[in-house]
Amino acid sequence: MSHTNQERFHECYNTWVHQQELDLENLLHALHHHSHDKDKLSSVVTTTIHHYQDYYNVRSHLARLDAPSFFYPTWCTSFENSFLWIAECRPSMTIRLVYSLSGLELEAHLDDYLQGARRGDLADLSPLQLSLINDLHRRTIREEDKLSSRMASLQDGLADQPLLLIAAAAASQHASADDVERAMEAHSVALACILEDADKLRINTLKEMVKILTPLQAVDLLVAAKQLHFSVHEWGKRRDRQHGRN
Repeated sequence: MSHTNQERFHECYNTWVHQQELDLENLLHALHHHSHDKDKLSSVVTTTIHHYQDYYNVRSHLARLDAPSFFYPTWCTSFENSFLWIAECRPSMTIRLVYSLSGLELEAHLDDYLQGARRGDLADLSPLQLSLINDLHRRTIREEDKLSSRMASLQDGLADQPLLLIAAAAASQHASADDVERAMEAHSVALACILEDADKLRINTLKEMVKILTPLQAVDLLVAAKQLHFSVHEWGKRRDRQHGRN
Protein backbone atom coordinates (compact mmCIF):
# COMPACT_ATOMS: atom_id res chain seq x y z
CA MET A 1 0.00 0.00 0.00
CA SER A 2 1.54 3.31 -1.04
CA HIS A 3 1.42 6.36 1.19
CA THR A 4 -0.25 8.21 -1.68
CA ASN A 5 -3.23 5.86 -1.63
CA GLN A 6 -3.56 6.15 2.15
CA GLU A 7 -3.68 9.92 1.77
CA ARG A 8 -6.39 9.59 -0.86
CA PHE A 9 -8.45 7.35 1.40
CA HIS A 10 -8.13 9.76 4.31
CA GLU A 11 -8.95 12.71 2.07
CA CYS A 12 -12.08 10.94 0.83
CA TYR A 13 -13.25 10.39 4.40
CA ASN A 14 -12.37 13.90 5.58
CA THR A 15 -14.16 15.43 2.60
CA TRP A 16 -17.21 13.31 3.43
CA VAL A 17 -17.18 14.41 7.07
CA HIS A 18 -16.99 18.05 6.02
CA GLN A 19 -19.90 17.53 3.61
CA GLN A 20 -21.90 15.92 6.39
CA GLU A 21 -21.28 18.97 8.60
CA LEU A 22 -22.57 21.26 5.84
CA ASP A 23 -25.57 19.02 5.20
CA LEU A 24 -26.40 18.95 8.91
CA GLU A 25 -26.40 22.73 9.01
CA ASN A 26 -28.75 22.88 6.02
CA LEU A 27 -31.03 20.20 7.45
CA LEU A 28 -31.26 21.93 10.82
CA HIS A 29 -31.96 25.27 9.14
CA ALA A 30 -34.77 23.71 7.12
CA LEU A 31 -36.13 21.97 10.22
CA HIS A 32 -36.18 25.14 12.29
CA HIS A 33 -37.19 27.71 9.67
CA HIS A 34 -39.10 25.82 6.97
CA SER A 35 -40.84 23.02 8.84
CA HIS A 36 -44.13 23.70 6.99
CA ASP A 37 -42.55 24.14 3.54
CA LYS A 38 -42.67 20.67 1.97
CA ASP A 39 -40.85 21.81 -1.17
CA LYS A 40 -37.95 23.26 0.83
CA LEU A 41 -37.74 20.17 3.01
CA SER A 42 -37.86 17.84 0.00
CA SER A 43 -35.12 19.84 -1.69
CA VAL A 44 -32.69 19.62 1.23
CA VAL A 45 -33.43 15.89 1.61
CA THR A 46 -32.76 15.26 -2.08
CA THR A 47 -29.48 17.18 -1.92
CA THR A 48 -28.38 15.24 1.14
CA ILE A 49 -29.17 11.90 -0.50
CA HIS A 50 -27.18 12.94 -3.57
CA HIS A 51 -24.18 13.59 -1.34
CA TYR A 52 -24.46 10.10 0.14
CA GLN A 53 -24.55 8.68 -3.39
CA ASP A 54 -21.52 10.75 -4.44
CA TYR A 55 -19.54 9.52 -1.45
CA TYR A 56 -20.32 5.88 -2.15
CA ASN A 57 -19.39 6.34 -5.82
CA VAL A 58 -15.99 7.78 -4.89
CA ARG A 59 -15.41 5.15 -2.23
CA SER A 60 -16.26 2.36 -4.68
CA HIS A 61 -13.61 3.68 -7.07
CA LEU A 62 -10.98 3.98 -4.34
CA ALA A 63 -11.75 0.53 -2.90
CA ARG A 64 -10.54 -1.01 -6.15
CA LEU A 65 -7.06 0.25 -5.25
CA ASP A 66 -6.97 -1.59 -1.92
CA ALA A 67 -10.29 -2.81 -0.52
CA PRO A 68 -8.93 -4.26 2.77
CA SER A 69 -8.08 -0.73 3.95
CA PHE A 70 -11.80 0.09 4.07
CA PHE A 71 -12.70 -2.90 6.24
CA TYR A 72 -10.72 -1.67 9.25
CA PRO A 73 -10.15 2.00 8.38
CA THR A 74 -7.45 3.89 10.24
CA TRP A 75 -9.48 7.09 9.93
CA CYS A 76 -12.18 5.67 12.23
CA THR A 77 -11.90 5.06 15.95
CA SER A 78 -11.53 1.60 17.47
CA PHE A 79 -15.06 1.86 18.84
CA GLU A 80 -16.46 2.64 15.38
CA ASN A 81 -14.49 -0.18 13.79
CA SER A 82 -15.84 -2.64 16.35
CA PHE A 83 -19.32 -2.61 14.85
CA LEU A 84 -18.57 -2.16 11.15
CA TRP A 85 -20.39 -4.47 8.76
CA ILE A 86 -18.69 -4.62 5.34
CA ALA A 87 -16.87 -1.32 5.88
CA GLU A 88 -19.75 0.63 7.41
CA CYS A 89 -22.94 0.30 9.45
CA ARG A 90 -25.60 -2.19 8.46
CA PRO A 91 -28.28 -0.72 6.16
CA SER A 92 -30.93 -1.95 8.57
CA MET A 93 -29.59 0.47 11.18
CA THR A 94 -31.38 3.23 9.27
CA ILE A 95 -34.65 1.41 9.88
CA ARG A 96 -33.88 0.71 13.52
CA LEU A 97 -33.07 4.39 13.97
CA VAL A 98 -36.52 5.30 12.65
CA TYR A 99 -38.15 2.95 15.14
CA SER A 100 -36.06 4.36 18.00
CA LEU A 101 -36.71 7.98 17.09
CA SER A 102 -40.41 7.31 16.70
CA GLY A 103 -40.57 5.90 20.21
CA LEU A 104 -38.43 8.65 21.74
CA GLU A 105 -40.40 11.47 20.13
CA LEU A 106 -43.71 9.89 21.06
CA GLU A 107 -42.57 9.54 24.68
CA ALA A 108 -41.29 13.12 24.79
CA HIS A 109 -44.65 14.53 23.66
CA LEU A 110 -47.00 11.85 24.93
CA ASP A 111 -49.32 14.25 26.75
CA ASP A 112 -49.78 16.41 23.65
CA TYR A 113 -50.26 13.31 21.51
CA LEU A 114 -52.96 11.92 23.78
CA GLN A 115 -54.78 15.23 23.55
CA GLY A 116 -54.86 14.96 19.78
CA ALA A 117 -51.95 17.27 18.93
CA ARG A 118 -49.81 16.19 15.98
CA ARG A 119 -46.32 17.49 15.23
CA GLY A 120 -45.78 15.67 11.95
CA ASP A 121 -42.49 14.15 13.10
CA LEU A 122 -41.51 10.49 13.40
CA ALA A 123 -43.87 10.05 16.35
CA ASP A 124 -46.71 10.44 13.83
CA LEU A 125 -45.94 7.48 11.62
CA SER A 126 -49.19 6.21 10.10
CA PRO A 127 -50.25 2.55 10.07
CA LEU A 128 -49.49 2.46 6.32
CA GLN A 129 -46.01 3.91 6.88
CA LEU A 130 -45.31 1.38 9.64
CA SER A 131 -46.39 -1.45 7.35
CA LEU A 132 -44.14 -0.21 4.54
CA ILE A 133 -41.21 0.26 6.93
CA ASN A 134 -41.68 -3.24 8.30
CA ASP A 135 -41.66 -4.66 4.77
CA LEU A 136 -38.52 -2.67 3.94
CA HIS A 137 -36.92 -3.98 7.11
CA ARG A 138 -37.57 -7.61 6.18
CA ARG A 139 -36.25 -7.14 2.64
CA THR A 140 -33.15 -5.33 3.88
CA ILE A 141 -32.35 -8.07 6.40
CA ARG A 142 -32.63 -10.69 3.64
CA GLU A 143 -30.18 -8.76 1.46
CA GLU A 144 -27.82 -8.26 4.39
CA ASP A 145 -27.85 -12.00 5.03
CA LYS A 146 -26.94 -12.67 1.39
CA LEU A 147 -23.98 -10.29 1.59
CA SER A 148 -22.89 -11.77 4.92
CA SER A 149 -22.92 -15.21 3.30
CA ARG A 150 -20.75 -13.90 0.46
CA MET A 151 -18.30 -12.49 2.99
CA ALA A 152 -18.21 -15.79 4.86
CA SER A 153 -17.54 -17.69 1.63
CA LEU A 154 -14.78 -15.29 0.69
CA GLN A 155 -13.16 -15.63 4.10
CA ASP A 156 -13.41 -19.43 3.92
CA GLY A 157 -11.79 -19.32 0.51
CA LEU A 158 -8.94 -17.20 1.86
CA ALA A 159 -7.34 -20.31 3.31
CA ASP A 160 -7.47 -22.01 -0.08
CA GLN A 161 -5.37 -19.38 -1.85
CA PRO A 162 -3.43 -16.52 -0.20
CA LEU A 163 -2.87 -18.13 3.20
CA LEU A 164 -2.08 -21.53 1.71
CA LEU A 165 0.41 -19.99 -0.72
CA ILE A 166 2.04 -17.92 2.00
CA ALA A 167 2.34 -20.99 4.21
CA ALA A 168 3.77 -23.03 1.33
CA ALA A 169 6.26 -20.31 0.49
CA ALA A 170 7.39 -20.08 4.09
CA ALA A 171 7.69 -23.87 4.47
CA SER A 172 9.29 -24.95 1.22
CA GLN A 173 9.62 -22.02 -1.14
CA HIS A 174 7.35 -23.79 -3.65
CA ALA A 175 5.10 -20.77 -4.01
CA SER A 176 6.58 -17.66 -5.57
CA ALA A 177 6.05 -14.11 -4.36
CA ASP A 178 4.18 -13.41 -7.60
CA ASP A 179 1.74 -16.24 -6.89
CA VAL A 180 1.06 -14.89 -3.43
CA GLU A 181 0.59 -11.34 -4.70
CA ARG A 182 -1.84 -12.45 -7.40
CA ALA A 183 -3.91 -14.43 -4.90
CA MET A 184 -4.03 -11.52 -2.45
CA GLU A 185 -4.98 -9.12 -5.21
CA ALA A 186 -7.82 -11.41 -6.30
CA HIS A 187 -9.06 -11.44 -2.70
CA SER A 188 -8.91 -7.62 -2.59
CA VAL A 189 -10.89 -7.34 -5.82
CA ALA A 190 -13.56 -9.67 -4.45
CA LEU A 191 -13.75 -7.57 -1.28
CA ALA A 192 -14.22 -4.41 -3.38
CA CYS A 193 -17.15 -6.01 -5.21
CA ILE A 194 -18.86 -6.95 -1.96
CA LEU A 195 -18.24 -3.48 -0.51
CA GLU A 196 -19.79 -1.89 -3.60
CA ASP A 197 -22.89 -4.09 -3.31
CA ALA A 198 -23.16 -3.33 0.41
CA ASP A 199 -22.99 0.40 -0.30
CA LYS A 200 -25.69 0.01 -2.94
CA LEU A 201 -27.90 -1.66 -0.34
CA ARG A 202 -27.16 1.13 2.13
CA ILE A 203 -28.09 3.95 -0.26
CA ASN A 204 -31.10 2.11 -1.70
CA THR A 205 -32.43 1.41 1.79
CA LEU A 206 -32.07 5.08 2.68
CA LYS A 207 -33.77 6.17 -0.55
CA GLU A 208 -36.69 3.80 0.01
CA MET A 209 -37.06 4.97 3.59
CA VAL A 210 -37.16 8.60 2.52
CA LYS A 211 -39.92 7.76 0.03
CA ILE A 212 -42.00 6.27 2.84
CA LEU A 213 -41.53 9.23 5.16
CA THR A 214 -42.96 12.71 4.79
CA PRO A 215 -40.40 15.45 3.97
CA LEU A 216 -40.41 16.62 7.61
CA GLN A 217 -39.91 13.08 8.90
CA ALA A 218 -37.10 12.50 6.40
CA VAL A 219 -35.29 15.63 7.59
CA ASP A 220 -35.84 14.47 11.18
CA LEU A 221 -34.21 11.12 10.35
CA LEU A 222 -31.25 12.58 8.45
CA VAL A 223 -30.50 15.07 11.23
CA ALA A 224 -30.52 12.29 13.83
CA ALA A 225 -28.35 10.02 11.67
CA LYS A 226 -25.68 12.67 11.18
CA GLN A 227 -25.72 13.76 14.82
CA LEU A 228 -25.36 10.12 15.85
CA HIS A 229 -22.40 9.66 13.51
CA PHE A 230 -20.59 12.69 14.88
CA SER A 231 -21.32 11.76 18.49
CA VAL A 232 -20.09 8.18 18.09
CA HIS A 233 -16.92 9.41 16.40
CA GLU A 234 -16.20 11.89 19.21
CA TRP A 235 -16.93 9.33 21.92
CA GLY A 236 -14.67 6.88 20.11
CA LYS A 237 -11.82 9.38 19.97
CA ARG A 238 -12.19 10.10 23.68
CA ARG A 239 -12.08 6.38 24.47
CA ASP A 240 -9.03 5.86 22.25
CA ARG A 241 -7.19 8.61 24.16
CA GLN A 242 -8.17 7.03 27.48
CA HIS A 243 -6.64 3.73 26.32
CA GLY A 244 -3.48 5.33 24.93
CA ARG A 245 -4.49 5.12 21.28
CA ASN A 246 -3.91 8.27 19.24
